[in-house]
Amino acid sequence: MCQLLGMNSHLPASLTLSFSGFSQRGGSTDHHSDGWGIAFFESEGDRPGKAARHFVDKESAATSPIARMLKSYPIKSHNVVAHVRKATVGAVTLENCHPFTRELWGRYWVFAHNGDLKEFDPPLHGSFKPVGTTDSELAFCWLLQELNKSHASVPSAEELTCTLTELVPKIARHGTFNFLLSNGQALWAHASTKLSYVLRQHPFPQVQLKDDEVTVDLSDLNGPEDRQVIVVTEPLTTNEDWVAMVAGELHAFVDGRPLTRAVCKATLTAAAAAAAAQREAEESAARERSAAQAAAAS
Repeated sequence: MCQLLGMNSHLPASLTLSFSGFSQRGGSTDHHSDGWGIAFFESEGDRPGKAARHFVDKESAATSPIARMLKSYPIKSHNVVAHVRKATVGAVTLENCHPFTRELWGRYWVFAHNGDLKEFDPPLHGSFKPVGTTDSELAFCWLLQELNKSHASVPSAEELTCTLTELVPKIARHGTFNFLLSNGQALWAHASTKLSYVLRQHPFPQVQLKDDEVTVDLSDLNGPEDRQVIVVTEPLTTNEDWVAMVAGELHAFVDGRPLTRAVCKATLTAAAAAAAAQREAEESAARERSAAQAAAAS
């Protein structure tokens, strides 16, 4: 399975610390080595921007020269979406690397997905068509197609959340559908199985990265007006109060805090339920093997 990382911020903020730890999961501290990507919306002064810088690479994030460059690049943004990939559907190619980007209503949209979808083959009759072969990009294209049909122009984050609440279950019934979506104004996060977030604000704590031997005092990097929400598949730090999202939960984050929350109920198809059961058994067996190897090593 892949892993997701997102940020929504009150003021333009850097994701360097979180991305440094997160990128280690792309082949170093975890096995998500089938490509990676990041997209961040360029801020217009203190206002969220409409255009996004987009970097993807089919190399692992832990070894990619582009990822190394971005660890020192001063990313300042209100909204960021990043992804490290463990391929389940689609070959290890550049066009299959998340996040994916498209234009709608005169602004960029960015999407990344963790999971797999069974028997998901919706009709696409608009201008949104996949470039690669992943179920993730197909889901993104269908979502934008249906959003475009539902609204004449870009609506408020609250209105978009309501529309997404109707659309998401139609995809989620086909399998695991953890995703991050942003249009530069807000960050939407949907949990199908595993997704957590943390709110960082004044007074900022000292944090310890889980995937790297690094401790950072966030008060050295942030002022009293700063505020961010970080969303990730697995918590990035060992000493913060991460909030685990429940299955079916959809959050909209705006201005560095949760704006609205909805629950998207979906009944899995038979194929998706069988695949989920098999995946759970495989992950359980992998954990048992890891525990046994750790015990033998000690």
